[in-house]
Amino acid sequence: MSDETPNWGIEPVPERLRVLGLLDTTLLWSSLGLSLLVLVAGTYLVPALSLPSALAAILVGGLIGNAMLGFAGLIGADARVPAMVLLRAPLGQRGSYIATALNVVQNIGWTVFELIVIATAAAALSQRVFGFQGKWLWTLVAAAATTALALLGPVGFVRRWVRRFAIWVVLASFAYLTWWALHDVALHALWSRPGKGGLGFWGGVDLMIAMPASWLPLAADYTRFSGGRSQAFWGTSLGYLLPNIWLYSLGAVLLLSRNLGDATSLMTAIAGGGLASGLALLVLGVDETKEPFANVYSTAMSLQNLLPRVSQRLLIVAAATISTAGALAIDLTQYSTFLFLLGSFFVPLFGVLAADWLIRRGYNRDAVFAAPAFRPTLLGAWLAGFALYQWLHPTGPAWWTRLIAQLHPQNLGIGASLPAFALAFALTALASLLARKKPIPVEIV
Repeated sequence: MSDETPNWGIEPVPERLRVLGLLDTTLLWSSLGLSLLVLVAGTYLVPALSLPSALAAILVGGLIGNAMLGFAGLIGADARVPAMVLLRAPLGQRGSYIATALNVVQNIGWTVFELIVIATAAAALSQRVFGFQGKWLWTLVAAAATTALALLGPVGFVRRWVRRFAIWVVLASFAYLTWWALHDVALHALWSRPGKGGLGFWGGVDLMIAMPASWLPLAADYTRFSGGRSQAFWGTSLGYLLPNIWLYSLGAVLLLSRNLGDATSLMTAIAGGGLASGLALLVLGVDETKEPFANVYSTAMSLQNLLPRVSQRLLIVAAATISTAGALAIDLTQYSTFLFLLGSFFVPLFGVLAADWLIRRGYNRDAVFAAPAFRPTLLGAWLAGFALYQWLHPTGPAWWTRLIAQLHPQNLGIGASLPAFALAFALTALASLLARKKPIPVEIV
């Protein structure tokens, strides 16, 4: 097995493969943050919010969400096992299967959305240059590139793709798009334009948190290869924070400055912005395959929590195939709803993991692989956090939101992410402390 491209399963990563230092980890997460999908996410904040409110929500949500993400990366580096395997400790071995199923669904969903974004960008560019769109063709091309990157594994991805090529051309491309978005725009007019409503400030914070929160159940898949806790925390949190703030802000400015109707018209506007912006979009479309790479790889790692003996490579190919079929059949209109729904599941789940890890002062191998089948109290804490998130911000299919409406949900003006995290964290900490103080029964002979 190659040290550079390890096809490592669910066992703790050995020291010889813990080769991602601070620079490698930062480049990995910066690369994942420099994404067209993040740019698209920024367009959902405006014009509902004014530009100043949107930028404030981006900053607050970015700091909160990426602090969580960095801590998730730290725990992964400490335990050295994949994320869904790690959840055996707080949820139980079979309890972790619930999170695994949800994570597989979210990873497939993310891959579908990312393939759509890549294909939409490529189709807009090919329409302008060659006179045809061929969106289905670009979807297949992107899926093939995604599969190839996923088969490299995290170490090979960073060393062969990000360090040598991707990070530098992507930084240059987004720098140019930033200049293109700002150079002839009346920023004072954009700044003073009021929001149209429909999304409050804390709703915008939740939308920002949802992006790093979507990586919470994946972080350990990559930071288990990090050299230590500090490299994992700082490389993950700062590496993802800076591009998140940059591209969310850029997406909001682009939608306002170019008078775009919705997020789906963003790629067409960039493709029509001249030769340089078209070339930047081409580079970003090629590089965007790194995003579905991460989700396809983590889908395989999640499935290995259920099927540890099945070939990781086979699972990668299967996940890519299913995602490709979805990308050919689904559009981008429900993206923001998808982000909120993810946050309602995974923000409180991270609250459970963080509290249990802190109370137990880390996880050794037995905490993960000798865990009981279920830990009902902590599963209950997760469910309570999810219920509170949904009560404060009902999101999901229409039938679900109609059901929640019967419970008279409340908008308390504080968003849903922080209360859901705090409740799950507090209930888990209380349950874990009580369990530690519970007296050991004495057998009477």
